[in-house]
Amino acid sequence: MADVLRPQLHPVPLSDVYAAVPGCSSATPPAIPLAGVQVSGASLDSRSIRSGDLYLALPGRITHGARYSADAVAAGAVAIVTDAAGAADCGGLGVPVLVVEDPRALSGPISAAVHGWPARSLQLLGITGTNGKSTVTAMVQAGLQSAGRRTGAIGTLGVGIGEEWLPGARTTPEATDLQAILAVMRAAEVQSVIMEVSSIALDEHRVDGFRFDVAGFTQMSQDHLDYHGDMESYFAAKARLFTPDHASMGVVGIDDEYGRRLVREASIPLFTWSIDDRSADWYPADIRPIATGSAVSVIGPHDEQLPLHVPLPGPYNVANALCAFGMLRSIGVDAEDAARGIGGVSVPGRMQVVGRRTDSGSAAGIVGVVDYAHTPDAITRVLEALQGDGRVVAVLGAGGDRDASKRPLMGAAAARLADVLVVTDDNPRSEDPSAIRAAIIEGATSVARDRGGAVLERGDRAEAIALAVGLARPGDTVIVLGKGHETGQEVAGVVNAFDDSEVLRAALRSGVSE
Repeated sequence: MADVLRPQLHPVPLSDVYAAVPGCSSATPPAIPLAGVQVSGASLDSRSIRSGDLYLALPGRITHGARYSADAVAAGAVAIVTDAAGAADCGGLGVPVLVVEDPRALSGPISAAVHGWPARSLQLLGITGTNGKSTVTAMVQAGLQSAGRRTGAIGTLGVGIGEEWLPGARTTPEATDLQAILAVMRAAEVQSVIMEVSSIALDEHRVDGFRFDVAGFTQMSQDHLDYHGDMESYFAAKARLFTPDHASMGVVGIDDEYGRRLVREASIPLFTWSIDDRSADWYPADIRPIATGSAVSVIGPHDEQLPLHVPLPGPYNVANALCAFGMLRSIGVDAEDAARGIGGVSVPGRMQVVGRRTDSGSAAGIVGVVDYAHTPDAITRVLEALQGDGRVVAVLGAGGDRDASKRPLMGAAAARLADVLVVTDDNPRSEDPSAIRAAIIEGATSVARDRGGAVLERGDRAEAIALAVGLARPGDTVIVLGKGHETGQEVAGVVNAFDDSEVLRAALRSGVSE
């Protein structure tokens, strides 16, 4: 992926980068002059440095990047940007060292300057929120493509350039990687880019150095408190996207308290959308559940009204569609083009029906669904959408080295709406998997007991999925939550191949002729 997403650049003088980026002008004058130094890339990871790169040696949560400056220079770095704390580790290496107050805050503008400010050639749309970012991204991209635009997409599902998709490591890449991706998109003649913007990315200045044409907000509920500490800090990070430095205008959902607060506090022009509030700029006159999702009649500004097919089930996907539709309309996409694109979208690992098991002698089948839901709110929304005549059998785990406080809440949310809950491993990472499962079960047990549900435990995820399918009866739905589109499971630092959709599909097919 690195080879594809590093653009072919003509080297630029480091002195030009220095002069173009506010903040560099106050840098401590380097002992080695900038004259004659040519830069052809930028990285904050010494392991990915190539000849001609600028190395950004940033302070980290565990160690300082300056400790690896010698490795970076040995790999071909021609200059270093760091702070006063890192400067001592960067001397005597034979390259210029720019010492600035906050190198992380400058990583975006510096990388943009190295790559020739690629965002200036692109229309940029950003979407933030706890849940729904990937679905809204896919819907917006489909709407843009329906309008005839060549698109790029960056988010949890990876990096899309035209019709080609590549895996990504983060929801929002680091600033150096992000600017390189934008430069590749510019070279590929992409016109519009839709990007998921995480709260951590905003906090770490990954999207500094450019401004979105429009920013969207889905909703906010508990997540990432291991990083932010509390909901107030989490909200403050997301709200940063709705300031003049980051966006020209916003499209905000007002069905939760944080969206309504954002409308009061944002410092850019805003449009709003809502499922329930008819004072919003976009809202549904009616929502009718159908076999393929929902049929919605959307009301918009200036008495605009048109039908919208939402091809994913549940009210929360109607909400995602309203957000996407509002973002598309706010930048001038024709309403019919926007609706056509949204109506034809499919999103890997988001309420993805992967198969149906029909046992001999039974007309009703067992439906298998995979979804990425991994927060209490998302689990609630997904399981609410599956309520019907049959039972719901859910498989759920929680990620290790992430917000531990949400695990009992996830268990309670699942037990409240699933008739059978099988607790298993997600990505334990460095944690004890049994301790993670115990926290989920702690939250689930009393809730399940009160409503007559069952909570079971199988650490092995494949065994848990097979167990869930085996317990299901004709007419039931088996849903596997948490990993969605992911194709690996990380245990003790090792990522093993694992795809929920493949494992669930195989379990449904086991012993059955479809």
